[in-house]
Amino acid sequence: MLDKNGIARRIAKEIKDGYYVNLGIGIPTLVANYIPDGINVVLQSENGLLGMGPFPFEGEEDADLINAGKQTITTLPGSSVFDSALSFGMIRSQKIDLTILGAMEVSEYGDIANWKIPGKMVKGMGGAMDLVASAKNIIVAMQHVNKAGESKLLKACTLPLTGVRCIKKIVTELAVLDVLPEGGFKLLERAPGVSVDYIKTSTSGRLIADDQTPEMDLG
Repeated sequence: MLDKNGIARRIAKEIKDGYYVNLGIGIPTLVANYIPDGINVVLQSENGLLGMGPFPFEGEEDADLINAGKQTITTLPGSSVFDSALSFGMIRSQKIDLTILGAMEVSEYGDIANWKIPGKMVKGMGGAMDLVASAKNIIVAMQHVNKAGESKLLKACTLPLTGVRCIKKIVTELAVLDVLPEGGFKLLERAPGVSVDYIKTSTSGRLIADDQTPEMDLG
């Protein structure tokens, strides 16, 4: 079973050289720390940044450099800062190759709910709706089950939706899964020490799984 950093490390293996990548709030922000050596990637943030680096070490934070989740970040040589209107123009014109988002729920058809729990105060949706409507490819980083042990990979989302039929791949503490165009989750890899049967019992939506599914390679 993976921790949050393990999820981020596995997702980083999906990033290809030359990609422009947007990292959502939560687990996705950790992906910046695991981009493989030799891969040239430009990280974009909807508050107006291109060229983010890994998180700063304690004591080296610059309060003027933050991402969309208001976390302090670093910048790489050649990075640029601009207004959010230009940033959303990049997103809406599909200049972003890969978007990595957190989620509270994902349905077997690729619907995502990641911005609001009814009855809880939120500041707003932020850039999530623009990202899911415009991104070429979206990978979700999330927990497979909630604190009560209930699946978050469902037949249909119960929370307010952010986007419909937009998620392509999911990485959780238990597994890597594709969302099939016709509906259903296809198990691609299982986390170290996690059985296929356990993943089946932890997934409420339709799951297509081979008992010989390989373990993730986190090398």
